[in-house]
Amino acid sequence: MSLYEKLSLIDKSQRLLQEEVQRVMQEAKALEEENRRLRLELSQAVDGDFQQLTANSLQIRQTAQENLLRLHEEGFHICHLFFGRERNGECLFCRGFLGE
Repeated sequence: MSLYEKLSLIDKSQRLLQEEVQRVMQEAKALEEENRRLRLELSQAVDGDFQQLTANSLQIRQTAQENLLRLHEEGFHICHLFFGRERNGECLFCRGFLGE
C-alpha cells in the first residue's frame, strides 16, 4: 500500500470519526435538555407534594388537638400517665398538656 493510499485511508477514518463525534455531541445535548426538563418537573412536583403534606399535617394536628380536648371535656385523662382513664376531678398533668 502506497503512502498516498494510507493517508487517504486515515483521512476517511478521521471523517467517519468526526461524523460519529458530531452525532454523539447532538445526542448528549438532547439528553442534557431532557435532564433539565425532567429536573424542573420533579422540582415542581416535589414543591406541590410538600405544600399538600404541610397542609395535611396541620389539619391532622388540629383534629388530634380537638379530639384530645373533647376527651378531656368528657371526663377522661389525656395525659401520658393515665390516658383514657376516667378522671375524678382535675389532673395537673392533663391541664399541663392542654397548656392551661
